[in-house]
Amino acid sequence: GGGWLCSHLEACSKMSFRVVRQSKFRHVFAQQRKKEDCLDGIRISRNAWDSSFCSVNPLFLAIVLEAQGGGSFMVLPHAMVGKIDLDYPKISGHSAAVLDIQFCPYNDYVIASASEDCLVKVWQLPEGGLPYDPKDAKKNKDLSEPLVTLTGHQRRVGIVEWHPSAQNVLLSAGFDYMLIVWNTATGKALKEISCHTDTIYSMSFNWDASLLATTCKDRMIRIIDPRTGAVVQQGQGHEGTKASRVVFCGELNKLFTVGFSKMSERQYAVWDPKDLSNPLKVEMIDTGSGVLFPFYDNDTQMVYVGGKGDGNIRYFELDDAAPYAHYINEFKSATPQRGLGWLPKRGVSVGECEVARSYKLTPKGSVEIISFIVPRKSTLFQEDIFPPTKVDEAPLTADQWVGGQVSAPKKFSLKDGYVPPARTEMAAVDQPAAGEDIERPPEGEKALLKAWHAQREELKQLRQQLATAEIKIRQLSTSS
Repeated sequence: GGGWLCSHLEACSKMSFRVVRQSKFRHVFAQQRKKEDCLDGIRISRNAWDSSFCSVNPLFLAIVLEAQGGGSFMVLPHAMVGKIDLDYPKISGHSAAVLDIQFCPYNDYVIASASEDCLVKVWQLPEGGLPYDPKDAKKNKDLSEPLVTLTGHQRRVGIVEWHPSAQNVLLSAGFDYMLIVWNTATGKALKEISCHTDTIYSMSFNWDASLLATTCKDRMIRIIDPRTGAVVQQGQGHEGTKASRVVFCGELNKLFTVGFSKMSERQYAVWDPKDLSNPLKVEMIDTGSGVLFPFYDNDTQMVYVGGKGDGNIRYFELDDAAPYAHYINEFKSATPQRGLGWLPKRGVSVGECEVARSYKLTPKGSVEIISFIVPRKSTLFQEDIFPPTKVDEAPLTADQWVGGQVSAPKKFSLKDGYVPPARTEMAAVDQPAAGEDIERPPEGEKALLKAWHAQREELKQLRQQLATAEIKIRQLSTSS
C-alpha cells in the first residue's frame, strides 16, 4: 500500500501546486483615493473615437477636453486636486477636436497631440505647468503656440506614439490609413508607412523599439519595421468587428491583445511575435460591449485591462511558459470609465508598495485615482517588487536610429526615490507659415483674398482626390 500512498501524495502535491501559484503579485489589491484627493469639474471629451483621452507622467496629468469649435486639452500639475476652475488655462491650437495626446517619455514638459484637423502638434510646458492664478482670470492665458506642427496626414489623426528610445522621433496614425514617422526637431517626416488598408486601432513598440505592432479594422495584427516600413509578421487577430488593441510585452517579448470574438464576447489573447499564425492563448473575458484598453508593466509582468464604459479593471500576470497569463483580480466600481491613464513606474509611491497607479476619467467630468498595491508589512524598500525600471532618457539620437542603431532602455533603481531632472528647453522649429508662396502675389487686399480662397479650395480638393486614390490603390494591391 506504500506505493499507492506515495503516488497519491505526489498527485495531491501536484494539484495543490496547480491551485496555488507562487507569485509576489497574487495579492495585489486596488485602492481608490478619497474624493477630495481626486479631480472634478472637467469637461472631458465625449468624442466617439476609442482613445484614452489622457496622458500622465510624474509631474502632470493631461486630459482632452470637449471643445466647441476647436480642439484643446488641459495639463494639470499633480498638486491640483478638487474642483478645477472652468477658466483654468488650456492648450488650444488645433482647429478641430483633439483625438489623442501623449507625454514624451524622456521629457516630462513635452506633449504631442493628434487631431481631426489632420495635424500633429508638439507642445512644451513652462516650469510648473501653465501659469494659473485663481484670483485673477486675466492672467490665465491658454498656450496656443506649439513647438512644431507636423503636416502630412490627409485625414484626421487618431494616434500619437513617441519612440521610446530615439530622441525627437514620434509616430502618428491617421484615418488615411498611414503611419508617419516624424523627426520633431526638424518637423519633417522620416518615413511614411502605407501597409494598412483600413483604420489603425492601436500601436505598440517592442522593448528595444526595433519593431512596432499594430491592430487594424481589417482584423490583422501586423509587426512592422518602423525604419523601412516592411511588414515582418502578420496574422489574423480577434474575429469580432469592434476595435481590438495590442501591447508589446517588454522583455517578455510576447504580444497581448484584447478584442472581440465572432459572437461579440470580449477576449484577450497572448501571441509569439515570431509567429502570428495562431495565438498561444485565447481567453474569453465577458460579454461587455465597450472596447478594452490594455496597459503592460514590464517590471512586474502584469497587464491591466480596463473597458470603456464599464467600471472594472482586471489584472493578469504574464509568464513565459504555458498558460502564459494568470488572472489575479479585478477592481470593481459602479462608475464607468471614459479613459484610463497610467503613471510611469518612476512616479509611483514606492514606500507604500504601490506597483501601479491609474487615472480614470469618468463621464461626469471627474478623475478618480486608483492605486494598485502589494500588501507588505515592512516599510523597507522592497527590491523584489521594484526591480530596476526604465530611465527617463532616450539612449539614441534620431539620426543614430535612422542609421540602424538599436538600444534597449537603460534602467535605474527606485531605492533612493526618483528625482525628476531639471526642465530642458526644446528648440522650436522654424516653419514657413501655412500658404507662403514664392511667386509674385496679386496686388491689393481683395485680389489677395480671392486668390487665397481659390488656392485653399484647390488644395483641399487635390488632397481629397489624392487620399481617395491612395486608398483605392492600396485596396486594389491587397486584394489582387
